[in-house]
Amino acid sequence: MEPVRGKFFAVSLRLAFFFALAFLLESSGMAASVSPHALSPRSKSRSVTESQHVRRRMHALAHSRAPLAKSAAHRRRYYERFSTSSFASGITEGDLTAGEDPIVRQAALDALGNMNGTVVAIEPTSGRILAMVNQRLALSSGAQPCSTIKLSVALAGVSEGLIDKETQVPIAGRTRMTLTEALAHSNNAYFEAVGRKLGFEKVQYYAHQFGLGEYAGYHIPGEHLGEYPEEEISSKLGGVGKMCSFGEGISMTPLQLGAMVAAIANGGTLYYLQHPNSPEAVANFQPVIKRHLDIASAIPELSDGMAGAVQYGTARKLRLNFDEESILGKTGTCSHAGTRFGWFASYANTDIGRIVTVVFLQGGRPTFGPKAAEIAGRMYRNLYDHNFFVAGSGSTRDLDRILPAAARH
Repeated sequence: MEPVRGKFFAVSLRLAFFFALAFLLESSGMAASVSPHALSPRSKSRSVTESQHVRRRMHALAHSRAPLAKSAAHRRRYYERFSTSSFASGITEGDLTAGEDPIVRQAALDALGNMNGTVVAIEPTSGRILAMVNQRLALSSGAQPCSTIKLSVALAGVSEGLIDKETQVPIAGRTRMTLTEALAHSNNAYFEAVGRKLGFEKVQYYAHQFGLGEYAGYHIPGEHLGEYPEEEISSKLGGVGKMCSFGEGISMTPLQLGAMVAAIANGGTLYYLQHPNSPEAVANFQPVIKRHLDIASAIPELSDGMAGAVQYGTARKLRLNFDEESILGKTGTCSHAGTRFGWFASYANTDIGRIVTVVFLQGGRPTFGPKAAEIAGRMYRNLYDHNFFVAGSGSTRDLDRILPAAARH
């Protein structure tokens, strides 16, 4: 019991001392100026530390939001906005149709529907325009050719002996690709690499040979001229590489593209395109050759890739509507100044009723190359259903459908 009494006595003394001290402080007026928290250094330290922690945390959060906001703004800056509609009405107003093939024109009209675009159909063995829907757009100053420029670059590369359809071209790291794959899938890196190896002078030379930068038509009223630069575009815009993959800096018309694809389809003859304006003009039609192109050996190197585009590549939507005949083609999609462009140039690879079609669309998000290919598929379907690909039913073989009796004798 003695130890317990000792402890109790010690505690009692401490309490007595504490109360005495409190009494003296209160009596002297010092208690009002002393905070109980101030008597504990540990408490003061903890209070200051927590406050600093909160301030630092808020500062960190504020700064952490800044990069997110910047990132969002960065994404918005590259979000494409289009000011041109993909749909239009009255696009055929003013079209001159008296010398066109009525079956081909109707097939093109039905296929295009209300899309903001043009369809040009050409007989590749003569250069005759069988139908030209929305002639104001078809004869305009043109637009960026997008990936359809790759046809010109491919012909240039093969003609120079730089590539063939089996040549493996490095495109990224250890990845390599052939011409057939690059055309079918419209690979940009491939054609940028080929374009840089060719150099601007050769790329420009072959482009002019294939009719770019020249009038494609022969005395066609209202035709405007596209543009091919006299010098390489700046490196900031991608230089010759971007010219060869996207057609950057180039303006091409549907007629120019049609004339070039017609030369591929017929083996190398570049015709002036003619648009007869009456049945009599059809009866007296005479082809006019612009020049012969030395591309006969190069065409087979492109054929597999153009066929692959339709079978499994960027133009495979064509087969949603038509798969009875072999179609070879090339798509193109790009945009400029609020307008997206969709291109598709093709030809039916048949012995009877061979025809070249160019579909060019302009507008917003619904506009792109595969959509143009889908429209071409509908057109080929319409032609097929009207026996266009049957012997004796070709456009210039059956003048009874468009010529009056007096003009047939």
